[in-house]
Amino acid sequence: MNAFLARADVRGALVGLAVGLVVALGLPFLPGIGAGLALRTLTVCTIYMLAAAGVAVLYGRLGLVSIMQIGLVAVGGWVALRIYHATHLPFEAVMIVAALVTAVVGVLVGLPALRLSGLSLAIVTLMVAGALEVLVTYAGFPNGGDGFLGRVSGGTLAVIMPRPALGQSDDEFFRYVGVVVVVVLALLRWLLVVRPGRTWAAIRQGEAGAVSLGINTVAHRLLALAVTSGATGIAGALLAASSGILDPASFKAQQSVLLFATVLIGGTFSLLGAVIGGLLFYGLPQLLNTVGLDGNLVLVVLGLGLVQAVTTAPAGIAGQLGGLWRRLRPQREVPA
Repeated sequence: MNAFLARADVRGALVGLAVGLVVALGLPFLPGIGAGLALRTLTVCTIYMLAAAGVAVLYGRLGLVSIMQIGLVAVGGWVALRIYHATHLPFEAVMIVAALVTAVVGVLVGLPALRLSGLSLAIVTLMVAGALEVLVTYAGFPNGGDGFLGRVSGGTLAVIMPRPALGQSDDEFFRYVGVVVVVVLALLRWLLVVRPGRTWAAIRQGEAGAVSLGINTVAHRLLALAVTSGATGIAGALLAASSGILDPASFKAQQSVLLFATVLIGGTFSLLGAVIGGLLFYGLPQLLNTVGLDGNLVLVVLGLGLVQAVTTAPAGIAGQLGGLWRRLRPQREVPA
């Protein structure tokens, strides 16, 4: 145990966990952020960090180009709303069920594509995202009605799912979301430094070599799909709790492409890149709207950023920040 804790990557993960918790708990106290649109925007940005983390793990560790994460967020939100309206369970139980169901859905829709890679896998998962968009548009999100779809009819008013007991106000809900996201990211980081993460890295280096070492590549890819889909399902449940109701227009297939692009810019080889990706994905359009510009300009900004990331910074912003930190950090003298 002591040897495990002494590893540099483990110490870095623990430091990241501590910093994340401090930021999540303390950020609402900063002037201008403690209430209103700014805090609500940061809350949604934080939620999308989980979906971005799924993209980063699949691509950064396994080389799998998955462009269906926003569709899986919709699945998690749909399940959370349906389970709550049907059972009125505490939100924590609803969130766990949403994560489990989304994990199963992610594995089932990803199973036929396990033999694919690169552009072929990207096209298949984009088609899945499109199919999920059609399904949620047709079915709508549950809002307290009867039947399997849970939709109200006629002049009946929709029922709003309440926020969790520990997150009623905006600042309390931000702290709630922050703690949940930090814990999930810490668990993902732990998976990356233990055997599953090392196995995923071996598969990315070369599937033939991994098979020669006796690694069951299909099983480990399924594990990665289940883990990342479950984390994305948690994001969907938190998003449903944020507003109490969801709109199918927020889960278009093109949003999955945009999320993948922001994660590439942020950096796919570390979870810090996922954090940056979540901020860019939702926060940048809101920032453009706030300063009086069209939020659609985000496509131009991210397009230029993606070109720069692919050509000069494949490790993304997180990789550049890591390189800067290594240059600024005092070097330990090697004893003679």
